[in-house]
Order: sequence, then structure tokens, then C-alpha cells
Amino acid sequence: MRLFAGLDWGGERHAVCVVDSDGKNVAHFEVAHSLDGLRELRARFAKLAPAAEIPIAIERPTGLIIDELVDAGHTVVAIHPNVVKACRPRYRAAGGKDDLGDAYLLADVLRTDGHRFRPLTPQSDGVKALRAMVRTRDDLVAQRIRLANQLRALLESFWPGAAGVFADIDSLISLAFIQRYATPRAGAKLTPSQLATFLRNNKYSGRRKPAELLERLRAAAVGLTGEAETDAKGELAGMLARLLQSLVEELANLSQRIEADLARLSDGPMMMSFPQAGRINAAQILAELGDVRERFQSEAHLAAEAGVCPVTHASGKARSVAFRRACNKRLRVAVCRWADNSRRSSAWAQDIYARARARGCDHPHAIRVVARAWVRVLWRAWFTRDCYDPTKHGGAKRFLPAA
Repeated sequence: MRLFAGLDWGGERHAVCVVDSDGKNVAHFEVAHSLDGLRELRARFAKLAPAAEIPIAIERPTGLIIDELVDAGHTVVAIHPNVVKACRPRYRAAGGKDDLGDAYLLADVLRTDGHRFRPLTPQSDGVKALRAMVRTRDDLVAQRIRLANQLRALLESFWPGAAGVFADIDSLISLAFIQRYATPRAGAKLTPSQLATFLRNNKYSGRRKPAELLERLRAAAVGLTGEAETDAKGELAGMLARLLQSLVEELANLSQRIEADLARLSDGPMMMSFPQAGRINAAQILAELGDVRERFQSEAHLAAEAGVCPVTHASGKARSVAFRRACNKRLRVAVCRWADNSRRSSAWAQDIYARARARGCDHPHAIRVVARAWVRVLWRAWFTRDCYDPTKHGGAKRFLPAA
């Protein structure tokens, strides 16, 4: 008798259902998301059959519960929530929902349609570490942008000059200036020699002369806030500047760690060999791509996962093409960023972009067209583990200078 399990995960408790090959409910229970609860989960499954003989369906493809089940020896199959939602009317005409019911649904769908889904294969420890760092960095970059915008808006409300002295408000020199001269009163008596000393002490690049920077400060609009409000906003500006400075410094350290770890991975040199892939962007792509070759059976599968190919709807004489929304959005952002940058050094990529624009595609659409073309090349290099060589790339060879 074959058994199939479904697990509806939750933040505090997990609902579990086990059915046999006829769809009969063999066991259903809940366990807490704790050390004792996970031990109980293993023990209950062990009483029914060896772990290798109980495949488990779950909606969430990552997390501690997945690691626990794989470590126990179970085959884990991730079923997309959209599939679960579409299957729900097969079991409930009224459209109700509960955790144990969803666990049964997952188990029964695995029983009847398990051949349609691919079991999860764990990525290597190095790739999982890289993914954690890259995703955290992306989130911190978004946080840095939000804080920089908040700081700029605050300064614009009472001292616009401080926000425009340097090109980037979240640069270390700009943040040091805001902390040192947090109010118009603090910067009112600033002289070129004092500013030059400040710039030298904070290792300014020297792109602009002190007199030019001071002129920017003096030429900016003057705030009309009262003394109490100005002092309060000055303290807030200093606080935001300190937060941003710490975040910028930690991001720099994290970026260095990502670059070093990428170079140590076996697929790192391959990914960095592509035009304008760089290190951080290459790490973003490789972190989402992983190192399990069985995961993507074709370049079309990878393109769909990356969201760089459209979705076609065809019925009878009607046919429409729509933007693909169900995809790995982090992978799409990383691949499209690489495709856009690649136009700087790849005449082949620039030609694809130019022809797409000539057909009427806007810039984002044209970049996705370029990304779709690069995915074909990436998929082949990923499978063969070969670095990119434009002399072996049929499309790019005709753009190479004659020998």
C-alpha cells in the first residue's frame, strides 16, 4: 500500500494528512512548529512507513520544515499555491477552507497528479549561503534607498542645501557632512578652508573643489522653519545619517563577502564570464539559478522561471500574448539588469535591443527580449559548465572584428 502525505504549513502549527493509494484518509493531525513538534512529525511518519516511502506535498518550497523533511529522507514535492487554489473546487463546492482540509487536498493531488510535479532537490550548501547573502543584500539596498529618500525629504523641508552639496545623499562623505552640519546654523559660518579640512579628514575623492561645493550650499533655497523645528529636524537628520552610514558600511562588507564566495563556487567563473555580468549581478543570477541541473529541463523552462517570455492565450481564432507575472521575480530583475548592461560591450545584444525598439517595443519590453536571448546562451553554458566564449556563440560571431 502506497502512502501520500500533504502538509499545510503555518507559522505556529502544521496540519498533516496521509492518504493511501485509494485516497482513503490514513492519518491526519497537527504538530507545533517547535523542536518537539518536528520530532513528533518524524515519529508519526515513521510509524506508518519508512520515510523514503512517504512522499510529501507542500506549498512552500523553502524553510526549516522542508530541511527537516528532506533530512528525514522524505521526497518533498512543492505544489504552487495557484495549483492548490485551482484544485480546491474538486473537493469543496462551497469554497470553504481549513488547514486539515488543505493538507488532505495536497496529499490527494500528489496521489493523482504526482507525476506532473518534480521533487525538490536541495541546492548545495554554498549556493544556499550565497542566496541568503544576495537576497539580504537586495533587501538592504531597498532599505537604503528608502532611508536616503526619507533623509532627502527631511532636509528639503528645512535645509535643502545640505541635500545637494554632494551628488549622492547616501555617500559616506555626504552622510558625514550632514552629521557634522545638521542645521543651517551649523553651516552658516563654514569657510572654504574649513570645508577643505573636513573633506581631507573624511577622504573625499576630490571631484569638486571646496569653493564649488560651498557655492552649491550657499545657492540653495533657504528654509523658513522656526528655531525649535529646525533643531528638532537637525537631530532627526543626524539620526537618519548615522543609520544610513552604518547601513552603507555593512552593505560594502556584505558585497565583498558575496564577491569572494561567488569566486569560490564552481559555477562562479562561468557566470562572471558573460559580458557585463560583473560580480554582484552574477551572484544574484547564480543564487536564483542554483546548481541543480535537473531543475530546468530546457532553456524555455528557465526563461519562464525568469519571467522573460510572455504567456500566450489561444482559443479558436482568438490569440493574445500577456506579460508573465508568475515567475521568480528576483531572477527576472537580475537577468534583465544583466541584459541591459550587456549592451555596453556586446554588439549582438545591442542589435537585438535596437531591432526590438524598431518593432515598437518600449525599453522594458526590449530588455526582456534581450534577456530571453541571453537565457538561451546561459542555459547551455550552465549545463556544459563552460565559460562564455563569443567566438563559439553563433549569433555573436558575426559582430566580432575580422581577424
